[in-house]
Order: sequence, then structure tokens, then C-alpha cells
Amino acid sequence: MTRKEQIKSAYKLTGGHASFYDGMMTYSTVMGKAICRLVWNMDGEKNLKYLETALAGVPEGFSGKLLEVPVGTGVLTMPVYRELPDARITCLDYSADMMAAAQDKAERAGIRNITFVQGDVGDLPFEDGSFDIVLSLNGFHAFPDKEAAYRETFRVLKPGGTFTGCFYIEGGCHRTDWFIRHLYVKKGFFTPPFETEVSLRARLSGMYEDVFVTSVEGMGCFRAKKKA
Repeated sequence: MTRKEQIKSAYKLTGGHASFYDGMMTYSTVMGKAICRLVWNMDGEKNLKYLETALAGVPEGFSGKLLEVPVGTGVLTMPVYRELPDARITCLDYSADMMAAAQDKAERAGIRNITFVQGDVGDLPFEDGSFDIVLSLNGFHAFPDKEAAYRETFRVLKPGGTFTGCFYIEGGCHRTDWFIRHLYVKKGFFTPPFETEVSLRARLSGMYEDVFVTSVEGMGCFRAKKKA
């Protein structure tokens, strides 16, 4: 199964009972599609493009150690992990409810090579250089202490390892910026300050090598390697 097929199959893991979050992430429900279009200015093609780009740092057939933080409900990544039976995967989230939803999806998909850990990205309970890949989808825009999150994800990554993922960036879509500023921040869903595409590239270039940063509307996608 190709990465595109894995992403397209994500909704099936919900068993037809997608949460609002799952429906939005997978562009698969009426309300989810409406929010993607209204807030994020994304149709199905753009939604698929940013997810493919964010997940490109996880190679097919990967068999090393991967940390996903935060795992959220797991709707985007469980179809990927189902195709990586030889990998050793750790999924961490601060929210017990989110993690329970991800665990349920893993169990229903028959995935046995995942360890779930409740914890804080700003104080990861892992030794230095523990993982070959650190994956973070849609998390950094919500983390209250982003500096600690950058330090910790860097610390637990092995030399030569890959940091990859995506999150909201300012300046990619003015409509999105308005909703983030006037709704998401006020509701406590997102926490400033936020990166721009330029600032994210500069930050990662100061920490990593082979840095790739691009954006799809207001979503920034990145891949970078820790110097060996």
C-alpha cells in the first residue's frame, strides 16, 4: 500500500464513527470538510498533499525506533504503522483521552509493535539518542513551551536521525491566521508564539542538517536530519 493509499484509508480505522477531530484530519465527514475549507482553505487534494509531505520522513519498510509526539487519536498514523511490522514504535500524548482513542485504533488494526506512553513533550521520559525518527503531526502549534519541545525532540533523536512532521505556521493563509488568532488561541486550542515558514527553516537549520521546509496554505511541513 502506498503512502497516499494509507492516508486515504485512515477514515476506515474509525469504523464509521469518526470524532470531529478525525473527520477533519482525514477530510472525510461533512463537518470535517467544511472546517478544512473554511478555516484552512483546503480541499481534499491539498489536505492529502500536506499529509503526504509530513509523513515522507517515515520511509516504507522502516524497521528502526520511532517516536510519535503527540499521537492524538492516531487516525493519521495507524494506517502507516500497520505497514511497518518490524519497527519499534512509541506513541506519546499528554491527553489520556486522545491516547485511548489511538490505542483503540491500534487494537482494531491488529498493530502489536506500539508502546503507548502518557507524558509531556517538554520533559520526555526517554534517554538521549533513543529514536531513529521523531514524528510530530499537528502538535507544535499547541505546545505551551515550544522551546522545551524543540530541545527534547532533538535530545531523544539519534545522530543521523530524522525529525519530521507538520504544524500551523503564520503567513501561509490570511484566512487561517484570522481564525487562529480570534478563535483557536482564545479557546486555548493553539498557543502562541507561532513559526512562519521562514522562521521554521531558520530554526531547524540551526539545529539540523538537510533541512526541508514547505507549506500548504497555513500548514508547514518539514524534514531534517540530526548531524551524525
